[in-house]
Amino acid sequence: MRNRNHIVLKGKRPLTSLRLVASTLLACAALLVLAAAVVIWSGWYNVGAAVQHWQPVYTLLEFSMRRSVQNHAAETVAPPLTQALSRQGAGLYRSYCLACHGAPGIAPDRMGRSMQPVPGPLAAARRRWKPNELHWIIRNGIKMSGMPAWEFHLTDAETWALVAYLQYLPDAAPARALPATPEDPEPVGPADNADPSNNLERGRHALSQYGCRSCHAIAGVSGSQVQIGPALQGLDERSYIAGYLPNTNENLVRWIRHPKSIKPDSAMPDLEVTQQDAEDMAAYLRSLKK
Repeated sequence: MRNRNHIVLKGKRPLTSLRLVASTLLACAALLVLAAAVVIWSGWYNVGAAVQHWQPVYTLLEFSMRRSVQNHAAETVAPPLTQALSRQGAGLYRSYCLACHGAPGIAPDRMGRSMQPVPGPLAAARRRWKPNELHWIIRNGIKMSGMPAWEFHLTDAETWALVAYLQYLPDAAPARALPATPEDPEPVGPADNADPSNNLERGRHALSQYGCRSCHAIAGVSGSQVQIGPALQGLDERSYIAGYLPNTNENLVRWIRHPKSIKPDSAMPDLEVTQQDAEDMAAYLRSLKK
């Protein structure tokens, strides 16, 4: 009898263990829900667009967005994306996309540069997205990103014309990406203050707000994996800026403020950076080591 009871008790141990595991998981889930409720109710999380996402949050959102687009666009078939179609798309791009995304050598306007996440430059769209995926994004938009849905504002033919133009955009020289209507650049004189700034945190924040992370990988500034401009780590160790300017603090500030006046065919646009902001941005960039 003792042996039989012993066998029954041994048989109940796996069930008891499963109940313990289930109870532990439920308790952990309840704690997570409670913690989330406390964070939300307290208002601790800063929803302001002046504060960038933490990099893990940005990466998770971007991964989720990419998988969603790939799934929903899978059955869309692209028509022939001809040069004639891309020429139609150029005018549409100027009307509907340029303000937020800019173009090679043309900065987004202030609204686009003030959004969070910053709308990425579309010169790399062809490498990152298939034509059917770009078509889906334009038609449907992206929730909570500022990217609108154009389904009821553009015809399907116009949407494909935009997609065709995006296939052409990476091959265009910066000055020929769109018919240019540039304003006269501000004269570039000596920097008002060539001394290095000490406000590194303000410089890091300025690099985010001016949208520099949309083209360059910058340590400490969150964003997607970019393939437009060079990574900016180790900038202080380089001999030249933009390939030929001696790497002095004054030249770096000038380059940040007036790249088109220094190198007219550069894809880097003028972003209307103030003198103080440029000095702070230069200081932060110089602090980044390889």
